[in-house]
Amino acid sequence: MQTTLHRLLRPALLAATLTVALPANTANAAEVAGVHFDDKTSLAGSELVLNGAALRTRFMLKIYAIGLYLPRTVNSPEAIAGSSGPKRIQITTLRDLGASEFADALVDGLKRNHSEAELARLQPRIDDFRNTIVALKSTPAGSQIRLEWLPGSGTRLSIGNEARGKDIPGEDFYHALLRIWLGEKPVDTDLKKALLGKG
Repeated sequence: MQTTLHRLLRPALLAATLTVALPANTANAAEVAGVHFDDKTSLAGSELVLNGAALRTRFMLKIYAIGLYLPRTVNSPEAIAGSSGPKRIQITTLRDLGASEFADALVDGLKRNHSEAELARLQPRIDDFRNTIVALKSTPAGSQIRLEWLPGSGTRLSIGNEARGKDIPGEDFYHALLRIWLGEKPVDTDLKKALLGKG
């Protein structure tokens, strides 16, 4: 009886195991608060896959939906830092945000995840990044914001399909931005897990 039961359950157990293991190696499209994230996209001639997507909330308010696209799926910040090729953070705002408010929130995230010495090295580029966002005046609900790492060029900020400001040099700056969501003090620990495919 026990042998028969085990034989009948084994395919189901195997299927369950495969279902759990599959997302770790396969990109899946996602929908977050009504925002759709494609399973794949292209950037600088390379194919990127959706590593994870999440919702940013504050005081129970939905602020934005965010997706992370990488050359291949990974599950740790260290693996992202060690990977080469283009990368994309894709954000869709879910409420009207003042550009200064949004920029300051990002800068606060940078400050929480870097030492004073690290911030000093990044400061001129942080200032350029903040000034470019502030120049937008506002980021209405539904704005699509892309923060992309383009090897050989730098970090590019785009609103919709339009690049804003100049590309910011240095891959260290892009990794600094990633720490806002994936660092030791992320804006939200559940959001961090979701972007790393652990949500």
